[in-house]
Amino acid sequence: MSLQDNLSRYGYRQELSRQLRFRDLSAYGLVYMVPIAPMAIFGSVYAGSGGMVALAYAIGVVALVFAAFSYAQMVKAFPMSGSVYNYAGRGISPPVGFLAGWVILLDYVLVPGLLYLVASVAMHATVPAMPVWLWLLGFVAVNTVVNSVGIRMTAAVTRVMLVGELIVLAVFLAVAGWALASGRGRFSWDAFYNSDTFTWSLVAGAVSIAVLSFLGFDGISMLAEETKGGSRQIGRAMAAVLILAGVLFIAQTWLAAMLVPDPGVLLAGGDPNGTAFYDAAAVASGGWLATLCAVATAIAWGLPNSMVAQVATSRLLYAMARDRQLPAFLAKVSIRRHVPINATLLTGAVSLALGLYMATRSDGITLLSSLINFGAMVAFLVLHVSVVVHHLIRERSGNWWAHMVMPAVGFAILVWVVVNANIAAQRLGLAWLALGIIVLAGLYLSGRRPALSGLAPAQPQARHVERV
Repeated sequence: MSLQDNLSRYGYRQELSRQLRFRDLSAYGLVYMVPIAPMAIFGSVYAGSGGMVALAYAIGVVALVFAAFSYAQMVKAFPMSGSVYNYAGRGISPPVGFLAGWVILLDYVLVPGLLYLVASVAMHATVPAMPVWLWLLGFVAVNTVVNSVGIRMTAAVTRVMLVGELIVLAVFLAVAGWALASGRGRFSWDAFYNSDTFTWSLVAGAVSIAVLSFLGFDGISMLAEETKGGSRQIGRAMAAVLILAGVLFIAQTWLAAMLVPDPGVLLAGGDPNGTAFYDAAAVASGGWLATLCAVATAIAWGLPNSMVAQVATSRLLYAMARDRQLPAFLAKVSIRRHVPINATLLTGAVSLALGLYMATRSDGITLLSSLINFGAMVAFLVLHVSVVVHHLIRERSGNWWAHMVMPAVGFAILVWVVVNANIAAQRLGLAWLALGIIVLAGLYLSGRRPALSGLAPAQPQARHVERV
């Protein structure tokens, strides 16, 4: 059965354009994750982990490999946009799917705003003559235009940007390695394990911060309706980019940890200005490397990373809207560009408004980061449960390893991380979930209880999606 037939089976027409191959998916995932992402939050993870920053990233890779495996299982069962929203809705029940979509909205809707804000603040520090709001407006405008043109344009732009990021990372790794070999810094394995500071709760709390760097591999699943070659390509791309990015994250943070000019001060005071990585780069070769890393990080977060984040967000809004669980105008698809145009424009507008507001708060970046991480990890927990319920219970699968052991281990690791996460993030995240429950109750009271096409014989017709 073709993917086109699969969509018809679930009550949908093929609205989006299938143009993406494995290399496009891999580039998309890497750009979304940002190979140099740890540069921006290195100091926070270093301080939060007691200096064991490489260990925090290593545990993050292990935890999310299980999530990638569960994604691969569910995308084969339901090869469509919507990610965890569809997997939980079809694998467990539509109301659970609605709540999963609501929780993951906390991740997907806030991510572009955070990325634009971080990039704009960094660029303002580099070019003070341009205010933060002007940088925000510029980044949002460029990305919204590119994403509105079509998925092929987005893929082409992100590939070019990815090459630039990898070049900067290669320069840092080479220069930092040479500096350590020349006697600058101090060779140590403390970034992986330090008996003086190690506690499991400390490391778990740091992992909850480090997870921010990994968010993006899951966004590949949002492109299931724009992919050539079948759902297997989605699973392969997710696993490949997660492992590759994990290796790059561990390598750069280990080298940076050995070059931190004053570890004691960083551990005691944290990194309120977000410059710890660039200070380490300056130890390696002076100001030029620090400036290169800072500017590259800002551009990476402000353009390619936020560009693909906007794509993922718009696909989630599109998927929920065509199921009438969000306003119908978000399901409109451009007949020329084959993109959910209204969802793309709304994502850009919300990101701009959110970025401008959070720029006025001293805790804006920290607050957004905590909320995003919490929403993502809760969504991953629901994903693991969906695998067990759909495959093992409903389909009576005999593959206990893939459909019970793997998701159970991944679930347990994530519970440990969530329990040790920032208290404020837990409270705000649970408040968002409570609001979602209230919205769900409102849908029931108004007679619009969540329902997904293709789940019952009474829904044989492909759902019409308005095109523009």
